[in-house]
Amino acid sequence: MSDNNSEDQQASLKLFVVLSKAYKSIMDQAVKDMRNYNLSSAEFMVLEVLYHKRRIPLQQIGEKILVTSGSVTYNIDKLEKKQLIRRVPCKEDRRVVYAEITDAGIEWFDRIFPAHAASIHSMMHELTTEEKHLTTELLKRLGKGTQNRT
Repeated sequence: MSDNNSEDQQASLKLFVVLSKAYKSIMDQAVKDMRNYNLSSAEFMVLEVLYHKRRIPLQQIGEKILVTSGSVTYNIDKLEKKQLIRRVPCKEDRRVVYAEITDAGIEWFDRIFPAHAASIHSMMHELTTEEKHLTTELLKRLGKGTQNRT
């Protein structure tokens, strides 16, 4: 193995460790913030998707928030009991059921989301706006590159 290839491999390993630690640190803080609203992180993420999309097929929620379909069902049930969302059968295709945020869910999320967004923003204070854009693009490229390898 040439020194250049070895150096590149070491850089890849270092990036993996640093990326993993940064993700864990940021997610730990984000989850702590989400719990302030008496929601699990999965409940919060489902509600956030519905807040922005308003209605989405249940089958697509897991892809949006990276959780299993069983977890989606469990969290949809919990949010439905809290009357923040509802299930809506599709009129055209009986196999499809939508999750839809309720008016109460919208009102509640209108109140809590600005504080959550501010919390996330404060976690990113080490980077300038330009660095955030660059990091976002690099991470997208990194993620897409790994998808192409499967």
